[in-house]
Amino acid sequence: MAKRLDGTGSGDWEPVVIRKKAPTAAAKKDEKAVNAARRSGAEIETVKKSNAGTNKAASSGTSLNTRKLDDETENLSHERVSTELKKNIMQARLAKKLTQAQLAQLINEKPQIIQDYESGKAIPNQQIITKLERCLGIRYRCQTFSTALKVCI
Repeated sequence: MAKRLDGTGSGDWEPVVIRKKAPTAAAKKDEKAVNAARRSGAEIETVKKSNAGTNKAASSGTSLNTRKLDDETENLSHERVSTELKKNIMQARLAKKLTQAQLAQLINEKPQIIQDYESGKAIPNQQIITKLERCLGIRYRCQTFSTALKVCI
């Protein structure tokens, strides 16, 4: 029989138990660990966090600027293309027998921009209007950028 090295000379061996480390908090929350605990019948505690995934802490109080914005009654919107301009663009394009895509290609813009101008959804851009003037051979003049566009032939 083997003898112990502690010098006692006894031949008895003491059992040594090797255990795994206790699971960490993150491992306890793992879906695999929760399912194993359910199968074994262990008690599981679930807690719903009330502000999870929200930023309510940052906007908990109403600031002075927020109150000013709420009290604001002015209707703010961008200036749109006038009906006169959109009709003139469409008539000039059809007179030259161009499609919207062809006109867009001639002025190096996307076809969606021509569609927006002809439908009146576009915000007037002087550079694009100048390109349209050159391509279609029609002159548009804008006295101030915020006013409606006028036709000058």
